[in-house]
Amino acid sequence: LPFMKIVKSITKNSYFLTDNTSTTSTTGDIDTMNPLRITYKTDFYYEPLADSIKESITGISYQENSEISYEDLRYLSLLYIDFDGQIQTGELICNQAIAQDLIEIFYELYQASYPIEKIRLVDEYQGDDELSMLDNNTSAFNYRTVAGTTTLSKHALGLAIDINPFYNPYVTNLKGPLHIS
Repeated sequence: LPFMKIVKSITKNSYFLTDNTSTTSTTGDIDTMNPLRITYKTDFYYEPLADSIKESITGISYQENSEISYEDLRYLSLLYIDFDGQIQTGELICNQAIAQDLIEIFYELYQASYPIEKIRLVDEYQGDDELSMLDNNTSAFNYRTVAGTTTLSKHALGLAIDINPFYNPYVTNLKGPLHIS
């Protein structure tokens, strides 16, 4: 990693983490900023899960398992345009393998003013995927099986995301009648 320098803003009560190879900066509270944070653009970043996030998801969206560890996951913070045209801050957890791709995709959606109703951790719905989808919540990681099976969902590995699921349902008709979830 290049040498990092922390600079206090004179006009704001915030700090910027900068290096000599980038023109982007990370704003945040110096006491809580993760030194492993990766900032794509201002207000679009991902980082390893903080202890407070681990505590809040344990037993809800994260279950003790042999498939994925906390270290495999990343916390994303990003901006989005809600259905009322207002800028909101959203948060997701995903697999580290797709964190950079997701942050770039959500930045493009934000730049295009693509409306997203809400982006909250599924833990705000007690880890209940159905409740999250009924609230049209965009979410990613949730250690669970595919409904009606014993097969782990790609969400359990942090490798799937549902964007506006109420308006973009999961539709299947493999070996049977049409099913919309």
